[in-house]
Formats: sequence, structure tokens, C-alpha cells
Amino acid sequence: MISIAPGISYYPGYWNAAEQAALVAELRVVLKLAPLFTPTMPKTGKPFSVRMTNCGMLGWVSDREGYRYQEHHPLTGEPWPSIPLMVREAWEKIADYPHDPEACLINYYGPQAKMGLHQDRDEQDFEAPIVSFSLGDTAIFRIGGTERGGKTTSLKLHSGDALVFGGPARLVYHGIDRILAGTSTLLGREGRVNLTLRRVNKP
Repeated sequence: MISIAPGISYYPGYWNAAEQAALVAELRVVLKLAPLFTPTMPKTGKPFSVRMTNCGMLGWVSDREGYRYQEHHPLTGEPWPSIPLMVREAWEKIADYPHDPEACLINYYGPQAKMGLHQDRDEQDFEAPIVSFSLGDTAIFRIGGTERGGKTTSLKLHSGDALVFGGPARLVYHGIDRILAGTSTLLGREGRVNLTLRRVNKP
């Protein structure tokens, strides 16, 4: 583990190649039950450049009505599938939090996709950390402070890496500047999958 800043812990190569391949196989099953969809910005309806889905009790969605967590897929209407066991076990090992995650957001970044600086603040429980895992192509990840417009730093997130935001860093601004296409063959195609585990409600 490498401490990037107070509250930000980086675990390079948390999952080895075999573990990553096993997880991708499990995620393909998840995606059959809860296919990727394209979220849109509230009010404007502008589509995100990433596609997403969820697993767990709750899933994060964005559309003209706003940002929120809900219990069902926005297109199929079906409940979200369960979070894979190895992902839940990873939360237990590195989250340093006594309660289970309720949501696992799955983002797929194509070669041209990115995510602007933002805070994860749609949850009720800010005592719980955000735990993030990277699979596939390397991403240039940008980290700021808890106020918009402050100084930022960049970190390359490689396939198998894990990152934890908690404590004083729970509400830092963060985003993805770009994807380094072709840096991994894990997915069988260019792009990156990012899993973020969240606790939504206070225990």
C-alpha cells in the first residue's frame, strides 16, 4: 500500500493477472443480467462518454431527473445482480469499514472516454470510503482537493490496481483525463473497466 495523501491509499497490482481474468469472467455474467447503458446529464440530457451499469443492492444512475441510487436497472427494470464475491472480499480487506458495500458502480471507458473532476456525494454515509478497482487499459487519474479549482495531481492506474478514498479525502474531487489505449489485453478490446464500491445508507 502507498499513501498518496491523507485518506488516499493506493494498492498497485492488488489483483494479479489470473485474478483479473477470473474477475472479468464474472463481470461478463453480471453484464448479461445488467447490460451497460449510457447515462445522461441532469437537465441537459447530454450523454456521458462512459457507459455504465451496477451490481449490488443499489445502483447509481444519472438522467434528466438527476443523480440517484435505485434498486433496479433503468432499462430492464430488473434488480441489480449481486456483487462478485472476490470484490466483496477485497472491500473487507482494504476498506477499513465494518459494514458491507451496497453498490458497485461499473464504468466502461472506451479509448476516447473520460470523466471530469467531480465529488462522490450522492451517498448518505460519508464515513464509509470509496473503494475503486481498475481493469484493462491504463488510465490517467486526476486527484484534487475538497474544493473545486484547487491544485491537482495525476496518477497512472494500471490493470489490477486498487484505490481507497476515505476520512479527510472522502470528498476530494477526482476524474479520468484519458485512457492509454492498447496498454492491456485483459478485456480482449481497448478500454478500461472501473469498479467503485460504495456504502450508500448510514448503518
